[in-house]
Amino acid sequence: MQRDVRQVLNVGDLLAFSGFIKLCAGRTAQEINLSALGSDAGVSHNTARAWLSILETSYLVHRLPAWHGNIRKQVVKAPKLHFLDSGLVCYLLNIREPEQLRHHPLRGAIFESWVVSELYKAQVHRGEQPSLHHYRESRGLEMDVLVNLGDRLYAIEAKSAATATPDFFKGFAPFAERVGNTGLPARIENAVVYGGEASQQRATARLIAWRDVGETLRVGKVK
Repeated sequence: MQRDVRQVLNVGDLLAFSGFIKLCAGRTAQEINLSALGSDAGVSHNTARAWLSILETSYLVHRLPAWHGNIRKQVVKAPKLHFLDSGLVCYLLNIREPEQLRHHPLRGAIFESWVVSELYKAQVHRGEQPSLHHYRESRGLEMDVLVNLGDRLYAIEAKSAATATPDFFKGFAPFAERVGNTGLPARIENAVVYGGEASQQRATARLIAWRDVGETLRVGKVK
């Protein structure tokens, strides 16, 4: 990683840069605040911006932009930071065994980033330009990933828990109301990717087992 970075930009202090990367790992699946990130890393806002661009250029992270459209709500416009390699982010967070990840406080965030990564790669492998966003209102409503494929919109939640609960599905109905008068596709496909083993169709959304994450952007019945 340090070798790749040297090819992109001359980073004089590799120790500080390594610390910066670890701080980024601790913020995976969180909205980006460059001022806070730079302050914690002991570098300027501009340096933090440049270093984050290096990570993105090297395909180590992806900045997931916020979708705000013309919804008349207090919508957060900050992008989210997602690592594209869940193994790397676990290494940077000193997670060495599956059992450590199972009980780690960032398990949910790591799972969400993994889902985003799989969706990102699915579009790239089909020769498509990734069109992924997230959505959050300052008063609570949020959607982890939105994928606009032109004729339909995928609204996707990522839940690391192995057992589905009603809370998994509570955001879909209010979100559908929000986009009713916008330029987004009228057809919405709702999906929840979770840490369980069984995929099934629910009344509100498709429930997709983590093993079947590749089926997320496909229309039709799940296994």
